[in-house]
Amino acid sequence: MNGPIIKCEQLGKRFGKLEVLRSVDLTIPQGAIVGLLGSNGSGKSTLIKCLLGLLRISSGTASVLDENPWDLSAAGKNRLGYVPQVVHLYPWMKVQQVVDYTSAFYERWDFKWTLEVMQMLEVDGSKWIKTLSTGQLQRLAIILAFGHRPDLLVLDEPAASLDPGGRRALMRSLLEMNRDQGQTVLFSTHITSDLERVASHVAILGNGLVEYFGEIDELKESVKRIRIQSDQDLPTQFTIPGILHSNVTGSTAVVSLAKCSDSLISDIEKQWSATVTVEDLNLEEIFLEMSDV
Repeated sequence: MNGPIIKCEQLGKRFGKLEVLRSVDLTIPQGAIVGLLGSNGSGKSTLIKCLLGLLRISSGTASVLDENPWDLSAAGKNRLGYVPQVVHLYPWMKVQQVVDYTSAFYERWDFKWTLEVMQMLEVDGSKWIKTLSTGQLQRLAIILAFGHRPDLLVLDEPAASLDPGGRRALMRSLLEMNRDQGQTVLFSTHITSDLERVASHVAILGNGLVEYFGEIDELKESVKRIRIQSDQDLPTQFTIPGILHSNVTGSTAVVSLAKCSDSLISDIEKQWSATVTVEDLNLEEIFLEMSDV
């Protein structure tokens, strides 16, 4: 397919009178690794479930793999991999039995790749499911989602229960799949350092809609913190185009900007007879600056 893997237009989801998603517009191109960020309760899991056809959308439209997710065909489901936030498996089975059972549902299960991922994530096929910790269950769910090398992989907080070694192995396997076969990945996370390591794009969800979607490098190049030292006292209500936050004390100010540019810095220096220092921000700092506006 040449079109977007995921496309939402004005997608909304209500639970009775509670509106969780109200106007989500999102287009994810093929081959992108997209990190979905949002505060607790912003609707990340709800959006993912709408895209997978686990919840029926209340308004707007959604397309996944060129299909309506609520009526996704068997062929479409065969191209999907999903890791839920909470994993429920069969306690009376062993790990390898669950892997073999799951593989029977897919035409193109890659047993060699599955074994590689099991070794990478240090999952023992001889263990009983009922003896696994929450983190081990999460690792197994990842293996089950990876085994058929899906065209679209959707993960809901996949690293929440993983230790640093497991997170590192997961991120490495995501990159390998994307590099080798161009899989599209959408994953929600609170761990921005993981996202920075592997994602090509970021979507920030807030107020029931996607407030930002774009390439991570472009976002980091655009959002900056500046420190202003003027020859005169600055106004307490400091106004600059694209301002996110400001803290003014006399003739100094610390300001975060959504769209920093050389021309804007030059204008500030001239207008306020000031020296301006520009600071880079990491993704966590950018998210906090943007989500608190």
